[in-house]
Amino acid sequence: MAEQLIQGIGVSDGIRIAKAFVLREQTEPASIREEIAAEEVEAELERLNRAKEQSEAELTELAEQAKQTLGEQQAGILVGQARMLSDPAYYPQIEKRVREELLSAEQAVSAVTEHFAGRFERMDNEYMQERAADIRDLGKRLLSQLLGGKRAGLADLREEVIVVADDLAPSDTVQLDKRYVQALVTRMGGKTSHTSILARSLGIAAVVGAGEAVREIADGELLIVDGSRGLCIRHAEPETIEEYRRRQSSEQSELSALERFRSLPAETKDGVRVEVAANIGTVQEAAIAAEQNAEGIGLYRTEFLYMNSNRLPDEDAQFAAYREVAERMNGRPVVIRTMDIGGDKELPYLNLPKEANPFLGYRAIRIGLDRKELLHTQLRALLRASQYGNIKIMFPMISSLEEWRQAKALYEQARRELVQEGVSVSDSVEVGIMVEIPSSALLAGSFAKEVDFFSIGTNDLVQYTLAVDRMNEKVSYLYDYFHPAVLLLIRQVIEAAHREGKWAGMCGGMAGDPLAAPLLIGLGLDEWSMDAGSIVKVKQAISRLDSRDCRTLTDRLLQLATTEEVRQELLRYTESQPDA
Repeated sequence: MAEQLIQGIGVSDGIRIAKAFVLREQTEPASIREEIAAEEVEAELERLNRAKEQSEAELTELAEQAKQTLGEQQAGILVGQARMLSDPAYYPQIEKRVREELLSAEQAVSAVTEHFAGRFERMDNEYMQERAADIRDLGKRLLSQLLGGKRAGLADLREEVIVVADDLAPSDTVQLDKRYVQALVTRMGGKTSHTSILARSLGIAAVVGAGEAVREIADGELLIVDGSRGLCIRHAEPETIEEYRRRQSSEQSELSALERFRSLPAETKDGVRVEVAANIGTVQEAAIAAEQNAEGIGLYRTEFLYMNSNRLPDEDAQFAAYREVAERMNGRPVVIRTMDIGGDKELPYLNLPKEANPFLGYRAIRIGLDRKELLHTQLRALLRASQYGNIKIMFPMISSLEEWRQAKALYEQARRELVQEGVSVSDSVEVGIMVEIPSSALLAGSFAKEVDFFSIGTNDLVQYTLAVDRMNEKVSYLYDYFHPAVLLLIRQVIEAAHREGKWAGMCGGMAGDPLAAPLLIGLGLDEWSMDAGSIVKVKQAISRLDSRDCRTLTDRLLQLATTEEVRQELLRYTESQPDA
């Protein structure tokens, strides 16, 4: 057969060559009876109830398994599915279809599940669209119980394979074992799907959203997956296989060369140390960060706690997640950002208004200060967890001193309440802001007198400084953190912090770019936070540098007028540095 290239979305890097393990659904729609007689209603409801109870038991068992292997966050996905069985918009509607429309239990489950999932798919937000897969996963579980079938799983794998599926359900992902699962290829999915997030966390190469061609892949056939290019290759020619084996060997050699930096501090040739931390969104990613020897968590995106649930997480649920991350980091600093909902992150149960410019609208701290009970609950949970580790609290999207002071007042109120209730709270919690709006960068001198730290969010700082929608492909060529205006703002923030004896960090994409390392060393950035997979690469880049040379270089870079001039000068300087 002719070699076939299947193009998808590369969401986790790596080259893998292995046999396909095709994960097929065992429940066939054709086997579902459609209608029942009136006298069968009670018996049908009894069948349905047994399936519900069995599904709840399965989900409870899987959630416990996920908690042990993947952490509270991934377990929460399954707990959310179990809760959905009690959601008045879901399970009671299935019963109603059986009782009033005389649908079979199977047909009622299929109809209500598809209706419920469709509501999520019609939302504008990509993340919420992908939650439809969670609902369908629950529906398939109910159907499997009704039909007496056993769903295909990954737990029995004992050889290296590339898993091929329409998509991986949450109940599949908790069974992933990276010793055997070399790569993932899915027909559906996007960069924010559970499958993508988990693949990146586990370091499994993955291509998602590869389309209908995925359904033609046969169990046991040899596949090549190139995660960086978003490519899956079938029926590869011998020379293609040989080329990819060479590339795979080269990739492994590069990783081996980087490995020695995992246990080393981030330190320049002349002995200047900086703190290299990880950005995370789940408890499991904290474990990955610890494995990568991250010196802390520079950004814990707490919104995933809200987005992985069909209701607001209460204080105890949040406390459990924050405590687990703090304990996993074993005394290393953990900077936790209060909820950054809004913009491209919608929550159906909050009924947020539709906005023409959501990134400039009702989001992040603006919601927290308007709906104070949400922020108050989160601050109480954070303070309760503070005694279990080195937690620092960061407010996002601060544009004025008034907002900072209101947020700080809510923090102080929550602390007073807990102390009065006799709850133990750490007395050394630092509270700072994320600098992502030009106004806060320009006012850094005033902020620095009141906050404990700054963390520069370059992703949004670039967007707001350059008036460039970072999600818009048409203007993506304008989006660049090496723009001279952005560099001047970053310098202003770092210098303002140091004048007041405070530390300045960075949690945007720029921190994880080895090319930016000479510039950030020259600017005196104290803490660098990035995806865990970038840590060893950045440590290696820092090890090649002399801080005195970097300061001289930075002075020169800040005199340049264009982004391209800055980038080319950094490339020339980096290429001139000897290997560490």
